[in-house]
Amino acid sequence: MTARAKKYHYFEEPTFAKWLFGSTSVAWIWLVARLYLGYEWANAGWDKVTDPGWMKTGVALKGFTEFAGVELTKGEHPAVAYGWYKAFLLWIADGSYVWIAKLVAIGELLIGIALILGLFTGIAAFLGGVLNFSFMFAGSAGVNPLFVLVGMGLILAWRVAGYYGLDRYVLPLVGTPTEPGPVARWAGRRRVEDHRPMEV
Repeated sequence: MTARAKKYHYFEEPTFAKWLFGSTSVAWIWLVARLYLGYEWANAGWDKVTDPGWMKTGVALKGFTEFAGVELTKGEHPAVAYGWYKAFLLWIADGSYVWIAKLVAIGELLIGIALILGLFTGIAAFLGGVLNFSFMFAGSAGVNPLFVLVGMGLILAWRVAGYYGLDRYVLPLVGTPTEPGPVARWAGRRRVEDHRPMEV
């Protein structure tokens, strides 16, 4: 037994967790969750990419960040509770809103499309969660807590959440950091060859 094996211990997942998050027998559950969340993100993103207030002027985001950064930071228990996030919102409202509005709009649409197609489902759900937390930090609850919960489930079930989708074919090709697939192994070999010193 190596020193590393003595130092670290691997805790097995409970049987229920293995079944819920790693078995293709319940992939249909994650298909329903994925399609729901994907539709919601794609719909929200489409509304934004077809709105000049988001894609051309960015004034829609400017109005939101100005209101959240000023009005929602007042009182004893403000909706925007952190000074650093207030500063971030005011930085956006001060001129960065034009390009960030485009980033948010296109990002929401792409997240939705990826979830619907089941392409890199775990990554798409994680990026959606980042946006949800950004909105919640800005004092906007709405549907965001539900989206976070569904997204967390998809992240935990990333191995099978896209089984009825493109991940069924893409993930075996790409693989994981510990078990790279053919594409990752090919990219690794190319990287090694590119850095190999030239013979003279």
